Amino acid sequence: MGAMMKTRHILPLMALPLMLAGCVSFGAKVPPQLLRLTPSASAPANNGVVLGKGVAVSVGFPSAPVELANNRVPVRIGATQVAYVKNAQWIDSPAHLFRDLLAETITARTGRPTLTPRDAAMVTGPRIGGRLTDFGIDASGHQASVVYDATLVRSGDQLETRRFEAKAPVSGAIDEASAGAAINAAANDVATQVADWVGR
Repeated sequence: MGAMMKTRHILPLMALPLMLAGCVSFGAKVPPQLLRLTPSASAPANNGVVLGKGVAVSVGFPSAPVELANNRVPVRIGATQVAYVKNAQWIDSPAHLFRDLLAETITARTGRPTLTPRDAAMVTGPRIGGRLTDFGIDASGHQASVVYDATLVRSGDQLETRRFEAKAPVSGAIDEASAGAAINAAANDVATQVADWVGR
């Protein structure tokens, strides 16, 4: 009798993980394709550069709001609602992708090498950082929107700030392909504006 009662208690406990397995997901499913940013201008290969004082530009990772603190593509619907494009996912966070795009664009358009914040301590030179406030789709305008609030220290403690913004139309329905292409175009536009500002 005692053995039968123990068995009755054990069987429901063993069945519980099997029941939960059907309704609990451990992590989001990765889509078959991931999105990335492609620079419209790339720096050519070279034989190496000796960095003189003030030549290299340090490009920092921008901060970002909560809606960009993941690898998904946000769609702003009205003033207060945000959704995400189905099956669309960046290969890295928007802040990291934009930082790398910006660094490549600065080098390509100004001829000045760029450094990560970790390497910047080795030499002195301009430092750029900022906040990526928008990096997604505006549903009302059917367009991508990228907004970057930049801060630039050219020398000493002199700080410059400037907001850069670009929009690009979404071709056709808003899906992973059209959204990725539009954001890539807008991000390249902003990166070009910033590079020209840094290089002036």
